[in-house]
Amino acid sequence: MSGDSAPLSLFGDDEPPRPLADRLRPRVLEEVVGQDHLLAPDAPIGRLVGRGQMVSTILWGPPGCGKTTIARLLAERTHLAFEPLSATFSGVADLRKVFTAAQRRREIGQGTLLFVDEIHRFNRAQQDSFLPYVEDGTIVLVGATTENPSFELNGALLSRCQVFVLRRLDGAALETLIDRAEADAGRPLPLDDDARAALVAMSDGDGRYLLNMAEQLQALPEGTAPSARRGWPRRSRSARRSTTRPRRATTT
Repeated sequence: MSGDSAPLSLFGDDEPPRPLADRLRPRVLEEVVGQDHLLAPDAPIGRLVGRGQMVSTILWGPPGCGKTTIARLLAERTHLAFEPLSATFSGVADLRKVFTAAQRRREIGQGTLLFVDEIHRFNRAQQDSFLPYVEDGTIVLVGATTENPSFELNGALLSRCQVFVLRRLDGAALETLIDRAEADAGRPLPLDDDARAALVAMSDGDGRYLLNMAEQLQALPEGTAPSARRGWPRRSRSARRSTTRPRRATTT
């Protein structure tokens, strides 16, 4: 073997394939489906974006409705550095690192959007740690939650944020996601009309769940796809997360 030959990798150079739901993640706000009541140009978040500004916000909605995607796209549209954290895996030390980095960015004129997924999992002391940085504009906080923020977030933090309620994806939005999945694959899903309708119904407004199911269907051998007559595997009730109307929700 030549001395200047590049060594071969045992695992190759190809990255693992990304899940369909990640590949089809919207790249601009206009591609987000099912949330026009918030994102349309004359809607609350749409008006903020149109003015090129963002305020600290709580996005309250069920799983798979686009909370994380919306936060990332808002950071891009308003030219803020995007800092994502999950309250499930992060603690005070992680928050301090983000706050320090945000303060440094602010010194050179760069703002920071801190996205906290499952923000209701932070305890009261952790929630209080956001207050001075939200108050002085060091960070724009965008928290995502499936739980009623009036019950799960403390009043001091809520008073500094606007709460926007996201909806479960309706049938039209889910059909749009199916169309995108079919365009990505270059072929229709192997479903008859009744089975396609059953897939939409079973997704229960969860776009991520629908795309995961579509990816499994695309991988099935020919002739083995389910039909409405054969029946679908039932989605467990524990997979469905219901939300109730908030006591305090800002949508204007």
